[in-house]
Amino acid sequence: MPLVDIEVIEGVFDEDHKAQMIHKVTDAMVEVEGENMRGVTWVRVKEVRSGQWGIGGTTPSAADIKAMAAG
Repeated sequence: MPLVDIEVIEGVFDEDHKAQMIHKVTDAMVEVEGENMRGVTWVRVKEVRSGQWGIGGTTPSAADIKAMAAG
C-alpha cells in the first residue's frame, strides 16, 4: 500500500488546497499503480511550523512564502 507524505509550511495552504493535494497525488499514484490501489493509497499532509525549517540558510515565515508564490 503506497504511503505519500507531503510536508508544507504551516499557514500557507488552506484546507481546500490540502484536500486538492491529497486528491491529485492519489490520482498520480493510481495512474502508476492501477485503479485497484486507490482505496489503499495513503496521502498525509504534514505542516511544519515557521522557524522549524529553512531554505538558503534562512527561516522564512508563512507570509514570506505566500509573498514569494504571489510573484
